[in-house]
Amino acid sequence: MTGERVLISFDYALKRMLRNKSNYDVLEGFLSELLMTDISVKNLGESEGNKEHVTDKSNRVDILVEDSVGELMLIELQFNIELDYLHRMLYGTSKAITERMFHGMEYAEVKKIYSINIVYFNLGKGEDYVYHGKTHFTGLHTKDELRLSDQQREVFGKETAGDIYPEYYILKVNNFDDNTKDHLDEWIYFFKHNTVKEEFQAKGLDKAREVLDRDKLTPEERKAYDAERWERSHRVSEIASAKAEGREEGKKEGREEREKLTQELEKERKEREEREKELLAEIARLKQNKQQ
Repeated sequence: MTGERVLISFDYALKRMLRNKSNYDVLEGFLSELLMTDISVKNLGESEGNKEHVTDKSNRVDILVEDSVGELMLIELQFNIELDYLHRMLYGTSKAITERMFHGMEYAEVKKIYSINIVYFNLGKGEDYVYHGKTHFTGLHTKDELRLSDQQREVFGKETAGDIYPEYYILKVNNFDDNTKDHLDEWIYFFKHNTVKEEFQAKGLDKAREVLDRDKLTPEERKAYDAERWERSHRVSEIASAKAEGREEGKKEGREEREKLTQELEKERKEREEREKELLAEIARLKQNKQQ
C-alpha cells in the first residue's frame, strides 16, 4: 500500500516485542493518546488472562501495565465474540485490584485501574467505535456530582468520588470507518490494518514503525509470526463456521418442527371431520327414528 508501512499486528507485539523495556514508549504513546495525558510505563505484569487455557492464546491477548504514579492499565485484545465479555471486564478489574491488596493494607492503597478493551467483534449494540465508562455519584434531588473534600483531593489526587473507581474503554475496531480524525484514530487504524500511514503523528507510532516493522524480522521470526497469524485466523474461521452450521441446523430443526406441526394439525382436522360425520349421521338416525 502506497505511503503505508506494514507492521506486526498489535496482538503479536503485545506478546513479544512490547514487553521489552526498550519498547515501552510504544505502549506509552498509545495509552497517552487514549487517556489524553502523558503516561510513563513503570513495569508490565501478568494478568488473569495469561492463565487461561492454551487453546485461547491465539484469539485473546492481555497485559497489565503499571505507570509511574502506581495506576494500572489492563489492556485486553479479543477476536472472538463472547456474550459475557462485559462481565469479564468487571471480573478482570476486580481481580487486578484485589490481587494487589494484602492483609493489613489500608483501603486508600486500592489502585486506580483502567480497563482497555480492543475488540474485533460486535460487542453490545452501538454505532460508535470508542466507548468510555466510569462511575458517577449523582444526587437524586440536587443532581450534583459527589466531589471529594479538600483533604481527600490532596491525599488521593482526584476530584470526584467516581475518579477513584475503575474506568473502562472499549475500542470496537471493526466499527472504525478508516477516517482518521485525531491521533487516537491513527492508532485504531493500525489495530485494524496492521499498517501506519507516513503522515500519522500519534505518540508512539514512530517507535512502532521502527520496532514492529515486519520486514525486519528474521526468516525464523517471520515464519513463527505468519504461523501464529494463520492459527488465529483459522480459529476465528472455525468459530464462524460453527455458528453458521448452528444457524443452518436451527433452520433444519425449524423446518422439521413446522412439518411435524402441520402433520399434527392435518391429523386433528381429519379426526374432527370424522367426528362431525359421525355426529351428523347420529342426528340423522335420531330424526329418522323420531319420524317413525
